[in-house]
Amino acid sequence: MTNETTEAPAGTAPEAEGIPHGLGSTLPSAEARAKAEGTFPYAADLWAEGLLWAAVLRSPHAHARVLSIDTTHAREMPGVRAIVTHEDVPGGPPSGHRTADRPVFASDIVRHHGEALAAVAADHPDTARMAAAAIIVEYEILEPVTDPEQSFGAEPLHPDGNLVRHIPLVHGDVDAQGEVVVEGLYRIGRQDPAPIGAEAGLAVPRPDGGVELYIASNDPHGDRDAAAARYGLEPERVKVVVTGVPGATGDREDPSFHLPLGLLALHTGCPVKLTATREESFLGHPHRHPTLLRYRHHADAEGKLVKVEAQILLDAGAYADTSSDALAAAVAFACGPYVVPHASIEGWAVRTNNPPSGHVRGEGAMQVCAAYEAQMDKLAKKVGADPAELRMRNVLATGDVLPTGQPVTCPAPVAELLDAVREFPLPALPKDTPEEDWLLPGGPEGAGEPGAVRRGVGYGIGMVHMLGAEGADEVSTATVKVHDGVATVICAAVETGQGFATLARQIVQETLGIDEVHVAPVDTDQPPAGPGCRGRHTWVSGGAVERAAKMVRTQLLQPLAHKFGMSTELLQIADGKITSYDGVLSTTVEEAMDGKELWATAQCRPHPTEPLDAQGQGDAFVGLAFCAIRAVVDVDIEIGSVRVVELAVAQDVGRILNPGQLAARIEAGVTQGVGAALTENLRTPKGIVRRPDLTGYALPTSLDAPDIRIVKLVEERDVVAPFGAKAASAAPVVASPAAVASAVRAATGRPVNRLPIRPQAAVSTPDPAPVMEPQ
Repeated sequence: MTNETTEAPAGTAPEAEGIPHGLGSTLPSAEARAKAEGTFPYAADLWAEGLLWAAVLRSPHAHARVLSIDTTHAREMPGVRAIVTHEDVPGGPPSGHRTADRPVFASDIVRHHGEALAAVAADHPDTARMAAAAIIVEYEILEPVTDPEQSFGAEPLHPDGNLVRHIPLVHGDVDAQGEVVVEGLYRIGRQDPAPIGAEAGLAVPRPDGGVELYIASNDPHGDRDAAAARYGLEPERVKVVVTGVPGATGDREDPSFHLPLGLLALHTGCPVKLTATREESFLGHPHRHPTLLRYRHHADAEGKLVKVEAQILLDAGAYADTSSDALAAAVAFACGPYVVPHASIEGWAVRTNNPPSGHVRGEGAMQVCAAYEAQMDKLAKKVGADPAELRMRNVLATGDVLPTGQPVTCPAPVAELLDAVREFPLPALPKDTPEEDWLLPGGPEGAGEPGAVRRGVGYGIGMVHMLGAEGADEVSTATVKVHDGVATVICAAVETGQGFATLARQIVQETLGIDEVHVAPVDTDQPPAGPGCRGRHTWVSGGAVERAAKMVRTQLLQPLAHKFGMSTELLQIADGKITSYDGVLSTTVEEAMDGKELWATAQCRPHPTEPLDAQGQGDAFVGLAFCAIRAVVDVDIEIGSVRVVELAVAQDVGRILNPGQLAARIEAGVTQGVGAALTENLRTPKGIVRRPDLTGYALPTSLDAPDIRIVKLVEERDVVAPFGAKAASAAPVVASPAAVASAVRAATGRPVNRLPIRPQAAVSTPDPAPVMEPQ
């Protein structure tokens, strides 16, 4: 698929004449030029009169008892204005996105490496850092619990215990057996969301004794409520203003970062700014859950699935955060997008002394996808079937039932997606290319030899849920105002790079025929819109904008319809003109407005869901999205290096709202998945984060990004979703690691049961695939 993006010429707005707009058009972001030129204001660029600088003291230990904290020497340093510890936190229960179990500062116990113990405000950033280093903490070092399997029998690491959640799912007959059985043990590493911009923020005290937080939050009202509770203030006295978000693929703000910032502003009465180092960013914010998975698949002689048994163990780290949600997704999707008559799935999320885990694209779903697709490869080999054909025999479709007992009522074109990537032509083999021109695994300067390179082809099919689950109240509110030919959208949905601001402009342009549309900055004075994850803002916030715009449309057309004795349904708006079905009425939107100011506010709330019951059953999800990927890899079987040659992607998108933006989201998700498959693993020996920087943590670069072919986008609209569109970013993140691992298995004959794939796992068995021949 070729995607062409139309860019606005220099000095013009994206809505300028001749540039397509409205739903279905590739409308560029209004912020794109400023971000590309480096002039877009992020939190790290903010300034205020009388500014102080902050620094946070973090624990060097993964588990320790805090015997004393002596701030005397630090307070005596010139330029130090305030130091706060747990004794200065006046509020109620600890903070957390879903489970409130995380203190602002450690008091008696340190539970993970990098946990905050104190924060300093000073006249200069260097002074703040030196003062933080001068705080003397006496520790009694304790043995850390870093293996989640050991957590069950360990002493409680938290007052709430070590078990965050346990889900035993039972579906069908647990005693059912198949003629063919395959088993596997799989491990998924700790992936960091690694946002391009590390955390930064500014806290400004208010005259009413409250505080304003200027941070790159993706859930401003959630962060406001958590901050107000910890500061002992009413929510109305804490305001969160969202600054430019420098990328987000999960929870954007670390509570141990912005909560101390506000406390310092309240204590000093001055604005306080904090810019985290990359090391602090790695230590503080949540990561993808490391996961241990045990699987047993039962099938008949033809490979038709009979039963799936699985045990799933998520490492939540020191605090619960969103681990309950991640576990629900992992258990519910443990069988994948396949028809499984019988299932016995047991899942646990446990606390350890590892860094906290939380929301990262496709949490829970990505880990189980890597395992169930490995099982499908094993099953195909055992029954002597082509891996793609075996998957096709078992794929899910609309009307089938998930292991949770929930029927699939949304479009589920899994067979169509798999068929599209399977039939897409394979990339050419480099047999006739001179050896010096080969792109060997390990990069252009790789140490491998062409004769040791094997090619493999593998498949991954992923599924994710959209919006919140298990009874989450999904609601968003939006206001659309029109005056002097300009429309303004007011909605607390944060633009995190997923394209909501652009979508909101397109909705208003299409509904009202107004070219110039602005999206107001986000703060908590606006009604809540919820966090930016799982395609929420396309669905609930986009739906709220559409409803508000339609209400304004009615206000605009009603006087005209009344004048000409017709209903508003007989009038249409296109290209800035209002016309009637019979051509009697023809006027411009500007003339119809006649200087009036119109506005409307609307909400969007999807149908409710319910929690999983004691047997893991329930209608827990609003909707599902699917993605199929075929990976082609080259592996040097002597040194174990892997090069991803091509990833062919077919995705269930519901409806294409912005072709260029959609392609970018899919490509970004695929690339993030490749990182999880091959390079990204935040190592934490004995709970200590090793090399927390972008040198030690191997993010994929542009040189590592494979050739991504979007071969098919299935537009089968979900009738319950506004516009019929589905979430686009998470599904390719879920499917691509499984596809890459599958291709490496095909090339080497090795089981590949761990992500990221280590070199020793890609060194071939004595009977590898033929030299450079596709499998």
